[in-house]
Amino acid sequence: MRKDLFPILIFMALLVWGCKAKIADNNRTPLLEVEGKFLYQDDVDAIIPPNVNAKDSAEIAESFIKKWITDVLLYENAKRNITNQDEIDQLLEDYKKSLIIHQYQQKMIEERLPKEPGEEEMRAFYEQYRDELDLKENIIKGLLLVVPTKAPKLANVRSWVQSANTSALENIEKYSIRNAISYDYFGDEWKPFGEVLKKMPVQIEDPAAFVARNKFYETSDSTRHYFLRITSFKTIGQTEPYEMAKAKITNLILNKLKADFISNFEDELYHDAINNEMVTYFKQNKSNGD
Repeated sequence: MRKDLFPILIFMALLVWGCKAKIADNNRTPLLEVEGKFLYQDDVDAIIPPNVNAKDSAEIAESFIKKWITDVLLYENAKRNITNQDEIDQLLEDYKKSLIIHQYQQKMIEERLPKEPGEEEMRAFYEQYRDELDLKENIIKGLLLVVPTKAPKLANVRSWVQSANTSALENIEKYSIRNAISYDYFGDEWKPFGEVLKKMPVQIEDPAAFVARNKFYETSDSTRHYFLRITSFKTIGQTEPYEMAKAKITNLILNKLKADFISNFEDELYHDAINNEMVTYFKQNKSNGD
């Protein structure tokens, strides 16, 4: 325990000196006691971050101790003054039961269900529900190269970006190492067009028309030159590509598998109990109408 904390701890202890002391844990060093609850040295030590100066340590400890005392007093006062203890006990029991059931279900799911569906199953799901997988944003494949306005061989760079074939991409890669401010190649993955636009000094009124009309776009500002090559595009309302929808499909399939598994397990549990006469029904006395 830091020496600079002791004045604070003594002050806090005096606040609760009049409380009737209970027996503390002999294996721990108690700092103070409130309503029979003890705060120990290791409790305070645990919340002090490493490499903190003495002043900050004292402030952190003081705040923690004050909060701890207040919480104990509030809780003990609340227990003495509430009138619906039975209702609270029932809520706690219901929560405990739900938590135990949930943990048990999750354990069975982890043991009995696959971590992810197979590729064939995901493809089948995609084909079946592709009409419901509409894009909510315009997406593109391609590259964005940003270079200084005075970068060398800009004519060559322009030609390479426009063609974007294997040889040109190799040249761009080599060129970008020495000359580029940034080089973002996304020819093998879809990217939201809005994310690409954020890296360029341009405002597009109709992004869907822009990506459909422009395979190559070039612009500049006072310090940088921007080369954009769009090799593929899809616009809002079109079917989301399988590569992008794959994560969503995985979650949908797994969630359905989990729901079906739990439902079937509960049905099986119920019917087994009935068939094995584990459930005892008691006959109810019928009123004679008297």
